[in-house]
Amino acid sequence: MTEWLKAAQSQEKDYLNDLVALMKIPSVRDDAAATDEYPLGPRPAQALKAFLEMADQDGFKTKNIDNLVGYAECGEGDETLAILAHLDVMPAGKGWDTDPFDPVIKDGNLYGRGASDDKGPGMAAYYALKYLKDQGVKFNKRVRFIVGTDEESNWTGMHRYFEVEPAPTLGFSPDAEFPVINGEKGQVSLLLNVPATNEGPNQLKHFESGLRFNMVPREAVALVTVNNLQKVEDDFARFVAENPITGEAEETADGLKLTVIGKAAHGMEPEKGINAGTYLANFLDQYDFAGGAGSFIHFLGHYLHLDTRMDKFDGSFKDPVMGELTMNAGILNFTTEDGGDINMNFRFPKGITPDQLEATVKKVTDPLGISVKQGPAQEPHYVDPADPIVKTLMTAYIDQTGDQTAKPEVVGGGTYGRLMKRGVAFGALMPNTPNTMHQANEFQPVADLIKSMAIYMEAINDLVTD
Repeated sequence: MTEWLKAAQSQEKDYLNDLVALMKIPSVRDDAAATDEYPLGPRPAQALKAFLEMADQDGFKTKNIDNLVGYAECGEGDETLAILAHLDVMPAGKGWDTDPFDPVIKDGNLYGRGASDDKGPGMAAYYALKYLKDQGVKFNKRVRFIVGTDEESNWTGMHRYFEVEPAPTLGFSPDAEFPVINGEKGQVSLLLNVPATNEGPNQLKHFESGLRFNMVPREAVALVTVNNLQKVEDDFARFVAENPITGEAEETADGLKLTVIGKAAHGMEPEKGINAGTYLANFLDQYDFAGGAGSFIHFLGHYLHLDTRMDKFDGSFKDPVMGELTMNAGILNFTTEDGGDINMNFRFPKGITPDQLEATVKKVTDPLGISVKQGPAQEPHYVDPADPIVKTLMTAYIDQTGDQTAKPEVVGGGTYGRLMKRGVAFGALMPNTPNTMHQANEFQPVADLIKSMAIYMEAINDLVTD
């Protein structure tokens, strides 16, 4: 039996050099900088170009499709095994102890945006494939390592790939956690719009919280004018002291500026974060705001606050296989000119539909004068645990970790694996490693990444030599 861990350890120096070079590219989608040449902005395209140049030098056949998506290919056969990763990253946000785009290794952990999601795991899988190719393994399948550049938004690149290239036979995405994710909940966002009216004795001039729909907002800022300034400041100080947040009040020429700092988390597990936006609205909800401003504050501060399971809407739901419905209030904005915009992002199991979710929310929003529309939806995805790809990946994971109790899992996150009928997510977050995806100080232990590479080596080898 090949000693895959030793093989992976032999690649560590080169792997980290290439990974750090990719992590230094701040490959956040930037629609404001989009051009015909760079439809998602220049930085994601820069990361794609850097990866494909590296793969080309490593002896892979490469292709760049419209600066949106690309692939590195080796092997041949009637079937295609796809490994789908992504090179884009979430906005860095605030709260970092180090430069998010200047990776550092401290106490054995690699810190930086993309260390865990998804440059670190993706490059571990790439290096596993490269090692097998360089060792002369005879592949009985074509293998395509496909990299997208906007997985953290709407998957424009990967959807483009599936429009113009043949669909893979089977595959996995190294963009989640171990052991094997054979089921992913459906996803849909409900987009709420609140009228720009503000007739109360207190005025909400501005409210801003959230960077992306799939992140729990870490920071919230509101600008208000109030009748009793000192009372509100005193109330706010008590509120901050009594809750798991930090915050400050600042008197400005335009009004009282209130800032709340919570904790970011991945939107698939919103209960692990502290939503600064709903905490701030919960504080403001005790005062007399009217019109759209009052509806915005009350909806956030009462209905969305501390409710990731839709209990306050009488909308909780659980499937025995795929688990609970979850909701993340990810983008929460209001201005006196444009009114309010709220993004409620749902991860839903089989047994419930986006139309049912919309109907449930509208029972609350209609009386408040808040309009609701659906964004694009993804249906729940599930691969039978008996499918050979699930069994092969599980075997590789158990062989390399010794975890005999491991079982396939269903999660709320959405990965490229769901784009294939026989597609799953596979690593690279280890069960006992904190999940820092979408958070400040994102990290991954270097030892975990090298262990992941060994798991990928065994898994890919078994999938292409069976």
